[in-house]
Amino acid sequence: MEYVELARGGGVPAHVQIERWLLTSIASGEIAPGDRLPGERALASRLGVSRMTLRQALAALESRGVLVRTPGRAGGAFVAEPRVECDLTGLAGFTERMRRAHLTAAARVLRARTGAAPPEVAAALELAPSAPVHEIARVRSAGGAPVALESSFFPAPLLPGLLEEDLGGSLYELLERRYGLAPRQSTEHLDPVVATPEQAAELEVAPGTPLMRIERTARTAAGVPVEYARDLFRPDRVRLTVRTG
Repeated sequence: MEYVELARGGGVPAHVQIERWLLTSIASGEIAPGDRLPGERALASRLGVSRMTLRQALAALESRGVLVRTPGRAGGAFVAEPRVECDLTGLAGFTERMRRAHLTAAARVLRARTGAAPPEVAAALELAPSAPVHEIARVRSAGGAPVALESSFFPAPLLPGLLEEDLGGSLYELLERRYGLAPRQSTEHLDPVVATPEQAAELEVAPGTPLMRIERTARTAAGVPVEYARDLFRPDRVRLTVRTG
């Protein structure tokens, strides 16, 4: 790794120069995702700064998701995997959003069953209490890494035979192709949550890791509710974007 010579007295703080140097090294491929930076003592000495100044730069890059710092003897500062841009503007399923990001989406089905709708699901789908719904829970991956945990409910009377279909691809495309009930509009709520042990295991993170939950009710162009979902995203792997205007 080629080290930068910091400019002294030029008006740009040393920690900012270190941030820019590391960002440039990552962008050029000189430092790759997963690479471990040299230890703080060695790196600070080589750059000619105090460890406090170095830590200020590393903390800033960590807050931006560029670095991941882990404690312990085997820990250190590592270059983070780049986050996937996930555009929430308009209504598109995970598969389509990953396609826009030029990534291949995959799905691993955890549950696919029909049962009585819980109260909040029945209310969202405008069904009678305990009406039958299809539940499909999947782990969604992009580029081979798990990035989201989906839990979706669909009105069973409108979608007979849904669970007999291939559930490994886009469910929205399936709704349109087989049933003519393509989701065209939605109401979504975003909330920060922390991963339970079960969720953490599926997403390959530590229990208590911050996640972003998207609660969604999707409707057809005619206003018929066809999906109620609670999706959990890893914010270290996914950057959610909403465009206006």
